[in-house]
Amino acid sequence: MAGAAASSSSASPSPCSPLVRVSEVAGRGRALVASRRILPGEVVLADSPLLLYPSSLAALSSYCSRCFRSLPLSPPPLRCPSCSLAFFCPCCCCSHSHSHSHPVLLCRALPLLSKASSSLSPDLIPSLLFLLSAYSLPSPSLLRLLSLSSSASASASASAPPEALALHSLLLSSLHLPRDLLPGSFSPDLTAALLARDKTNAFALMEPSAAAPAPGPAPTRGVRAYGIYPDAAFFNHDCLPNACRFDYVDGPGDRNADLTVRALHEIPQGREVCISYFPANWSYKERQTRLLEDYGFRCECDRCRVESQWKENDRDQDDDEDGGEEERMEEGEGAEEDGEEMEAEEEGEDEDGDWDGDFPHAYFFVRFLCDRENCGGTLAPLPPSADGTLSNVLECNVCGRLRKEEEELGGGGNGDMLDE
Repeated sequence: MAGAAASSSSASPSPCSPLVRVSEVAGRGRALVASRRILPGEVVLADSPLLLYPSSLAALSSYCSRCFRSLPLSPPPLRCPSCSLAFFCPCCCCSHSHSHSHPVLLCRALPLLSKASSSLSPDLIPSLLFLLSAYSLPSPSLLRLLSLSSSASASASASAPPEALALHSLLLSSLHLPRDLLPGSFSPDLTAALLARDKTNAFALMEPSAAAPAPGPAPTRGVRAYGIYPDAAFFNHDCLPNACRFDYVDGPGDRNADLTVRALHEIPQGREVCISYFPANWSYKERQTRLLEDYGFRCECDRCRVESQWKENDRDQDDDEDGGEEERMEEGEGAEEDGEEMEAEEEGEDEDGDWDGDFPHAYFFVRFLCDRENCGGTLAPLPPSADGTLSNVLECNVCGRLRKEEEELGGGGNGDMLDE
C-alpha cells in the first residue's frame, strides 16, 4: 500500500481502472486520484492478485490452495499428489495449481516446513509461506512486486534486518530449498526487500462470515490467505475513507480472488481515493500504533487531529503511567459530564442536535459503519444500475449484511436490515 511515506523512485504502472490514475500527492507519495466524478457505490477498482499464499499451515486443509475457496465436504477435495498437504477443489484447480498459488517451490518445501513447524514461532510461518510463494514468481512478476512501496523504516535500512536474516537462514537450513528453483538474485537483501513489501502491501482474505448467535456478538473472523494486489497497493490510508474494499472469495467465477473497491459516496474528479487499512472504529491509539509499526508513518488526518485532543486520550496515558485512579476521583461530576458529551459525539450530534461540535466526522460513523455488534465493518452502497440509478442498499464489507438506508438519517433509525 502506498502509505504516507511512499517512495516514488520507480515508474508507476497505470491501474487497470479508468476511474482512477496514479498521481503524486504532496506529503503522501504515490496515490490514486479520481479521473472523473465517481458515483456512490461505483466500483473504483477490481484488481487481480499478483500473489496469493495461505495464512497458515492449518489453512491448507480448509481452503483450496489455488482459488482459496472453502473446500466442499462433497464431493471430497483433491489432495496434492506431491506434498500431500495441500488440497484443491474437485474440478480443475489441481491441474493448474503449480502455475498459480501452489508453485513447485512451495509444494516441495511444505513437508519440511510442516515437520519443522513445532520448533518455530507461529508468527514466522506466514512469512515463510510468503517467501516461498514470492521466490516462485516469474521474473517480471517479481520485479512488479519489488516496485511496490515499503515503509519508511524499511526503505532507510542499509542492510537486511535481523528478522529477515533469520528467515533467510531458515529457508536454506531447515527447508533445504533446491537452488535450481530459486532465482539467481536469491539473497538476504532480496529476502528483506520482499518481506518489507509484504508487510506494507498484503491484503488479508478473510474466512467466511457466519451469523452471530443471538443475542451474542458477531464471531471473530480469521484470515484464510494473504494477497498482493499491485494496483490496489496504491491506495493510501485515511481514517475516514471515501472507499472500501470487498472480497468475495467463495463466489463463482474465475476471478473470485479479485479485490473490489467501491466508493462510499460521491468522489469529485481529482480527489484522492482512500481506504482504511483496518476497521474504521479503532481508537486513535490503536490506529496510530498500527500505522507507525506496519507502515512507518503517523496519521494527521482531520479525524486524528480532532481525536488527539480528546481528554479521553490524556486519561488513557495517565492510566498507563499511574493508574489514573486519583485523577478520576478528583474529577467527580466533571467525568460524568465528559462521558455524556462523548455519548452525544458517538451518536453524531452536539448539544444543539447538529452534526458538528467536537466530533465533526460523526456523520461517517452513523452513515457508513455497520451497527452489528463486534463487526467493525464499513458500509458501501451497491453499484449503480446500468442506467446510472443509485442504489439505496448498503453492504457491509465484513459481515456482508445489507441495509436499506432511509432517506434521512434523522428518520428514527439507521435503516432496515434486509437479511434478518
